[in-house]
Amino acid sequence: MTKPSPLSRIRIGSAPDSWGVWFADDPRQVPWQRFLDEVAGAGYEWIELGPYGYLPTDPALLAEETGRRGLRVSAGTVFTGLHHGPAVWDRTWAHVAENAALAQAMGAEHLVVIPSFWRDDKTGEVLEDRRLTAEQWRNLTGLTERLGHEVRERYGLRVVVHPHADTHVDSEENVARFLDATDPDLVALCLDTGHYAYCGGDSVKLIETYGERIGYLHLKQVDPEILAGVVADELPFGPAVARGVMCEPPSGVPALEPVLAAAQALDVELFAIVEQDMYPCDPDKPYPIAVRTRRFLRSCGA
Repeated sequence: MTKPSPLSRIRIGSAPDSWGVWFADDPRQVPWQRFLDEVAGAGYEWIELGPYGYLPTDPALLAEETGRRGLRVSAGTVFTGLHHGPAVWDRTWAHVAENAALAQAMGAEHLVVIPSFWRDDKTGEVLEDRRLTAEQWRNLTGLTERLGHEVRERYGLRVVVHPHADTHVDSEENVARFLDATDPDLVALCLDTGHYAYCGGDSVKLIETYGERIGYLHLKQVDPEILAGVVADELPFGPAVARGVMCEPPSGVPALEPVLAAAQALDVELFAIVEQDMYPCDPDKPYPIAVRTRRFLRSCGA
């Protein structure tokens, strides 16, 4: 059996999301101490902050807690609705700034930016049209560039925008439109392999086509059979996750080996953070999955 080539430029990590954490505070989620213990125990060295307030927001305390477990922070995450235009800037920036400040204090270099949902991820209530107008596209791209500039200048972080199910940046068409309309110097992409497959996209093709825009990876797989049912039933993302649409590698799509090989071929340093959406889940479920996933990624050379 041929040993896989080492993915020397790919830094593997995980995130609270892989432990069923979607909110800063929810009794169904594992306590943050347990997450840190288990993510380190599973063999990961890098983590994301997750929802602001889940992990301690005091940098000194968080540095102590991560440091003694051999963990480092790769990124913070924010949700934005910049297509709504300048009226939402101040509120958006307040949310971004607290996340960016903590990420910076923890030595991270990235801020993952997720566009807001067009329908409620729990109830399925349609909040707005799933297609943006030309003016909304201009707001989205222009204000994301502004965000990229401000975050870099004030916090030294690189903005990486995360295409996501049930948002306006989702499919191959919309991701390409977004990338073509934004400045590569200000805005990069966080390619989430699961969300992109969920929305019909080909991650390897995207890496090969827009390689210079790929600034960060989330590793995730979709169960194609469950996805077919989700699409047929027009389920919003939350209930789709509860149904198990995001599955443990290597049982779903896309195959991660070619994705990682394509990313390695870019010849740049990249984080690849495992994110298996599992909210809500039994608190004893994530750790064994995390151990097996880390073992699988090692078999891929990562």
